[in-house]
Amino acid sequence: MITSTMRALTFHGPATDTSQTDVAVVVRPAPGPGEVLIRVTHAGINFKDVMMRRGDHAYSSVWPVIPGLEVAGVIEQVGDRVDSLEIGKRVVALTNTGGLAEYVVANAMLTARIPDGVASEVAAVVPGVWATAWLLVNEAARVRDGDTILVHSASGAVGTAIAALAEAIPDTTLIGVVGAASRLEDAKSAGYQHAFVRDDHLVDAVLSQLGGTGVDIVLDPQGTAWLDADLRMLAPHGRVVLFGNASGTPLDPVATERLSTSNAAVGGFSIAALSTAAPKLVQRAMNAVLHLVAEGSLSPESTIAEGLDQAAALQEQLAIGSAKTKHVIRITPELR
Repeated sequence: MITSTMRALTFHGPATDTSQTDVAVVVRPAPGPGEVLIRVTHAGINFKDVMMRRGDHAYSSVWPVIPGLEVAGVIEQVGDRVDSLEIGKRVVALTNTGGLAEYVVANAMLTARIPDGVASEVAAVVPGVWATAWLLVNEAARVRDGDTILVHSASGAVGTAIAALAEAIPDTTLIGVVGAASRLEDAKSAGYQHAFVRDDHLVDAVLSQLGGTGVDIVLDPQGTAWLDADLRMLAPHGRVVLFGNASGTPLDPVATERLSTSNAAVGGFSIAALSTAAPKLVQRAMNAVLHLVAEGSLSPESTIAEGLDQAAALQEQLAIGSAKTKHVIRITPELR
């Protein structure tokens, strides 16, 4: 019996660099009930790849592992109990892992058809980046007319998507926070009216800009490293949503104490966890964003790189903070 194989980017063990990363030949997966096999034409590069590569808690515990959060491609095979998706159709999928490969198995409920007229390379950034931003704005933070929103990592892919979605809500004020002064103009170009560097002067700078009133919402992918500062920047009854742990920092006892004395709400968001608990909600977000792209209301931007061999270097750019754009890898031909 001949076993079908494929090429896949592979992490062979935890590492802070690319020393444990290569492109390996592995067994091609097969779809089970409720799943589809997708031939991946395009896959996004995300910071989650870096956290998985590092071996961060909850991101990877078994090695080797194939990273890859989001893909666009063509359905090659459907499993039992899948009747809404057809072989040969272009789709996007939230894969969480395994997407940086020539083929990936995806949950049919985390898969959405790409509308006619939307390029696959554009759609590839929807399942992870843009669905996350849509869910943060519309579900986790529930942004309302007139809200003032502060977003950490504002010049990154998710931060840019949040700005595009939130600025469409009437009378919102968008404040971007970045890790270095060199990224301030990137945040302003993304749509943030005000931009600040994440440093020891951040709280005073933001409150001074706002006349001491504070912000209604903080969206923070840094974990809890800046939670105390987030709480000090909040207006009464404001809310913080933590949606990642880029800093790898555990909960600060000072921030914990402040929670008990603050009129604030702090919540967490994980699209990976939501994809398990409520996959239809994630699928709804993907479809909503794809509809906005198809009608021309949104124009997700990315830079296309050719081939899996480019992925490790692009992940390293994210790891060291030098990435200036969202990257999508073209993996297999669109048609064949």
